[in-house]
Amino acid sequence: MADEEDDDRVPLTDGHRDAHLAVVAFDTDGRPTQLEHSFIVENECHGWRLDRFLMKRMRRLSRARVQRVIHGDLDIDGVRVEKPAATVQSGQRVSFRRPAPAEPPVVRDLTLLHDDPSFYAFDKPAGLPIHPTARYHYGTATALLRERFPGEPLQPCHRLDRETSGLLLVARNRAAGARLKQAFARRQIAKTYLAIVHGELTNEQSIDAPLALAGRRVRVQMAVRPQSQGGLPARTRIRPIERYGNFTLVEARPETGRQHQIRAHLAHIGYPIVGDKLYPDDAPFIEWADEGSLDPRLLLPRHALHAAALELLHPSSGEPLSLTSPLPADLADFLVGLTAADRPPSAPVPSKELPAVSRAARATAR
Repeated sequence: MADEEDDDRVPLTDGHRDAHLAVVAFDTDGRPTQLEHSFIVENECHGWRLDRFLMKRMRRLSRARVQRVIHGDLDIDGVRVEKPAATVQSGQRVSFRRPAPAEPPVVRDLTLLHDDPSFYAFDKPAGLPIHPTARYHYGTATALLRERFPGEPLQPCHRLDRETSGLLLVARNRAAGARLKQAFARRQIAKTYLAIVHGELTNEQSIDAPLALAGRRVRVQMAVRPQSQGGLPARTRIRPIERYGNFTLVEARPETGRQHQIRAHLAHIGYPIVGDKLYPDDAPFIEWADEGSLDPRLLLPRHALHAAALELLHPSSGEPLSLTSPLPADLADFLVGLTAADRPPSAPVPSKELPAVSRAARATAR
């Protein structure tokens, strides 16, 4: 079901099943104010120094930052510990608390595209996460739904990346939720995405390349791996719609539902999505997560991927239903900028002022 969801920031942990992150305090508006990280000491770490164990479990942190964690609010099985040389024992729980980062502003808006007694279809804006994370709690689709439809037992039936815009189905009752989730899981709902990619893609093709976790610094990053190395079958049908110099608007139809499938597949064949911080290289994501700075080569502050259409059978009536979401303004403006780059000097300029990111794209297209 998690077709296109990723973490909003590089996680501190190494992704082990025995690592846990929880929000433990909120302000009066429901925003997180304190987070707790906890780890169970595995057998291989029995007898290790505390600082060595934490550096293993939080690989991105420097020794100095690990020291600050230990001297902050840390305990082992509920007993306060401040010495880096303290030893850890197999099965112990190491926990520490830290202030929650300020929740970034998001567009707290969901445009209603379809409304019937079984489900809603919304147009999710880019930047709005669906479910709460350590960094987002107040600014999430689930929080917005609770505010907008108090008392309704709403269930988002699939997932989209925080940066991916487009169609989101939300069931209005348990029966509809079960049917829609099952339909997504069984690939009975046809999904169409639009993506703007680097390069001049000229032919329709099917990308059949197994995917697995890449095992790099960002634990959610995927990579093409043979099935003998843990890769799971992944197929995406892509079709170029229109070329804009060294960019192409592409239609992508995933036939399987692997994490980051479209993004990883397009990067794999040499046509990465504009604005993608993770593919083909995670360095822009690390820089953005650690420093808050955006690599200018990305051209857009988010990846240019939009969930444009869904074809399904209605969960109650069984009738065929097609839902569509138009390309959002930021991506449309980017394409307008690319079109302007190819226009002769005497040609009329669109009346709509292009944003700065489109001007950057226009310069690159030259």
